[in-house]
Amino acid sequence: MLRDISVSVVIPALNEAESLPHVLPRIPADVYEVILVDGNSTDDTIDVARRLRPDIRILKQDAPGKGAALREGFKAATGAIVVHLDADGSTDPTEIPAFVNALLDGADYAKGTRFARGGASDDVTPLHLLGNWGFVVVTNLLFGSRFSDITYGYNAMWRHHHRTLAPEIDGWAHEIIGNIRAHRRGLLIVEVPSHEARRVAGEAKLRTFSAGWTILTAILAERFRRLAAIPPTPSSSEPWQASLTSAETLALAAAPEEHGR
Repeated sequence: MLRDISVSVVIPALNEAESLPHVLPRIPADVYEVILVDGNSTDDTIDVARRLRPDIRILKQDAPGKGAALREGFKAATGAIVVHLDADGSTDPTEIPAFVNALLDGADYAKGTRFARGGASDDVTPLHLLGNWGFVVVTNLLFGSRFSDITYGYNAMWRHHHRTLAPEIDGWAHEIIGNIRAHRRGLLIVEVPSHEARRVAGEAKLRTFSAGWTILTAILAERFRRLAAIPPTPSSSEPWQASLTSAETLALAAAPEEHGR
């Protein structure tokens, strides 16, 4: 069960028709909305999604890459909190309340980790483990952060924070640089232990060495990047909510009748 707050779940998907039956039915029934961002799938991804969840919102991403899909989903989300969930079954939808609770308890950004106490992975290989450890060490040294996992993409945030992360990155490095920018922006980050499963069907979209090189170059480039000013809050059907801090949103959720909600 989710506490009294609206939660949007954003799911990038590319040819995941076989996996979605293991994902969509397990999303908590009381989420506010589910948004699937389709990367021009050639299988029945969209039809399966609509059959499993008739209220799902389907978007077409504006450019190739997982980062582009997340950008489209985050822009379209209307819940106070946005959760990123993978379509391949590797991230567990039943963990969504743990991420939401971390935010409601005061965090700005809830970062999934497979390597803190309570986390685990059924899919990580020794090579992937070594690579993630190396990226964690480099990131923490360069930016003074304390991440235990940098390449895991199961995250949640207050909706207005998505503009402060890495919206300009179309590829998979979007997730890693988004984590780093959350730290650089001074957001309060809480790591949430998570259990990563093996993908249900199909093949991974990433190749280990090319992905590793992309991540490393993105991290190094970020070290020398000067952060732009945070863009202004766009107009919204809930402008009062889009500009709130997490603490103010929490207070509002505790007393919604005072604001006519």
